[in-house]
Amino acid sequence: MPLTRRDVIAGSLASAFAAPVAARAQEPKGIDAARFGVRANTDSDQTLALQKAIDEAGRVRQPLWLGLGRYRTGPLQLPPGLRILGAHGETTLRLVQGPVLFTAQDASDIALHGLTLDGQGIKPGSDGALVNFNAVSGLTIADCVIVNAGGNAVALTHCTGTISGTTIRNSADNALFSLDGRLTIRGNTISKSGNGGIRVWQSAKRSDGSVIENNTIEDTQARGGGDGQNGNAINVYRAERVIVRGNTIRGAAFTAVRGNAASHIVIRGNICSDLGEVAIYSEFDFVDATIIDNVIDTAAMGIAVTNMDQGGRLAVVRGNVIRNMTNKRPQGGPDAYGVGIGVEADTTVSGNTIQNAPTMGIVVGAGKYLRDCKVTANVVREAGIGVGVSVVDGAGKAEITSNVFSAIKGGAVVGMAWDKAVTGDLTRGGADKFPQLTIRDNKVA
Repeated sequence: MPLTRRDVIAGSLASAFAAPVAARAQEPKGIDAARFGVRANTDSDQTLALQKAIDEAGRVRQPLWLGLGRYRTGPLQLPPGLRILGAHGETTLRLVQGPVLFTAQDASDIALHGLTLDGQGIKPGSDGALVNFNAVSGLTIADCVIVNAGGNAVALTHCTGTISGTTIRNSADNALFSLDGRLTIRGNTISKSGNGGIRVWQSAKRSDGSVIENNTIEDTQARGGGDGQNGNAINVYRAERVIVRGNTIRGAAFTAVRGNAASHIVIRGNICSDLGEVAIYSEFDFVDATIIDNVIDTAAMGIAVTNMDQGGRLAVVRGNVIRNMTNKRPQGGPDAYGVGIGVEADTTVSGNTIQNAPTMGIVVGAGKYLRDCKVTANVVREAGIGVGVSVVDGAGKAEITSNVFSAIKGGAVVGMAWDKAVTGDLTRGGADKFPQLTIRDNKVA
């Protein structure tokens, strides 16, 4: 229909009212840092002016607004209650003198929103980080970009709070390292970390309660070397009651999710691909690991629940999809890889689907380290051996029932002495020699 004069007048009035509203939406919220002489896009060092603005904003408990542009700065100390607001992707603080960009000590309610922090590869010194907070409660880091840290990007000790919607890339060491804290780490994008993506550690075994969920973590390296302490996308150490769920992890030198002495850990619904070693690990002195509904594609081993000799026990491994295991791992060595799942003590393995595990679909026990494991209702297809169960002297009980095996080269269920097969296929006979084993109702195609 043709426009009438009334339509044109109405449209003009709407535009006239909308423009001031849009302008107000872009106005600084709180204190404008420019009032203190802070200038963007200049070669001069803005450290003194920025610190003055920060101190005043903290004193009056008002947000500090940084306008669009790049700000060259050295270390800045953040007081309690400080909120710094920028425009996502448009407000950049660039470190020009070390060792760190932001520090805070014994503070509460610090918030960083919409900032880009560029460390320019400057090394922070021992135990340092581009953002280094100690004993900060109620911390918020949201919608930020943190790049080119010369060490850790974010290091938090005794901190509580939330890190969300933030991109961290090109960190020389770890992207995010929490020690003795309790955090919600949600919806972040992490890439190209030198040694680790997210580390949640406690200095002694105790409850932590952090939640690590819905993050995307890619290309985690192991520049520091070693046989597993580096190269992990998510590493939980000594921290109890941590939940790791819904993360997408691609391309870690070692492990997607590694729980080390991490009791009562829940690892659920993660998608993990292209891992150099074990995709999901629960190891050493832990009690209670729940590993369910994860998808794993391409790793040296899918899931390992291990180290009964050092206290590792009690787990549920259920509903995982594991495919394309390989016979290669970063540190080499004689261990049997190309394995879907490996367990040792007080563990139920049920409802998992494993395809293409050239060595073994499921390993039950390692030598004498086997106690009370149940393997039931799993599907294993295209494997060297379907289930390998330890039958050496001293090995404990195992129940292997109602599994489906297809395209298995070396036997559906085979007795093992460490990494050597010492029986034929026990689903076809001979299982009565091992009264500690219950093997029944398995289907072999």
